[in-house]
Amino acid sequence: MKLGLQSYSLRKMSYEKALETISKLGINYVEAYPRHLPINEDINKVRSLHEKYNLRLIAHGVNHLSKNEKELDAIFDFARKAGIEVITADPDEDSLELVSDLAKQYDIKIGIHNHGPFHRWGSFKKIYQAIKNLDFRVGMCLDLAHLARYGENPIEAIETLRERVYDIHLKDIDAKGNDVIVGTGILDIRSFFRKLKELKLLDGIPIMIEYEPNPEDPINGIAKSLDFVRGIISGL
Repeated sequence: MKLGLQSYSLRKMSYEKALETISKLGINYVEAYPRHLPINEDINKVRSLHEKYNLRLIAHGVNHLSKNEKELDAIFDFARKAGIEVITADPDEDSLELVSDLAKQYDIKIGIHNHGPFHRWGSFKKIYQAIKNLDFRVGMCLDLAHLARYGENPIEAIETLRERVYDIHLKDIDAKGNDVIVGTGILDIRSFFRKLKELKLLDGIPIMIEYEPNPEDPINGIAKSLDFVRGIISGL
């Protein structure tokens, strides 16, 4: 299972300090926040840094994708050289055909991120309609908290998109929509994991805990979220 952490959770740290922290938590996978890891970073440095902490850089984002082919090429080229499987993305709607072509050319998956109720990609249904006729490498990055804020059901989303979900941002929220430690909020995380197992998706999709509260001191909340998720997994 590809359980990891979105480095945005540790956004107040340097990237190396974040990687050290992630490693100490016993996590093997990381999705890099672009301000932590810009795409113009020296690729040899990127590789050696992740090797130092025995971490797999599996995803990178969220990246804005425009119709500018030069800018897109730079993102895809970085991802290929860094060994990244999934670019999590906020693409302009008029860029989708080009993004699809480049995803096929580079053989890299794109996960369109649903970024809340007022965002252009807030609905999984809109994402599904946008991607269903594109290359299969263009899919969704499913953010549970943002989807719940939009009023949609993460289980319905995973049932609809299935293998076209390429990344999961695992979060929890309280009744007011505020981010909380995973397992302490209103989202039915256990049923979501059972659905992943039922659909035989549990081992394939990168599942990134993204802990947004208390950015100055998030480690305790991340650790508790991680313990909760590991407990669910052990009971499946």
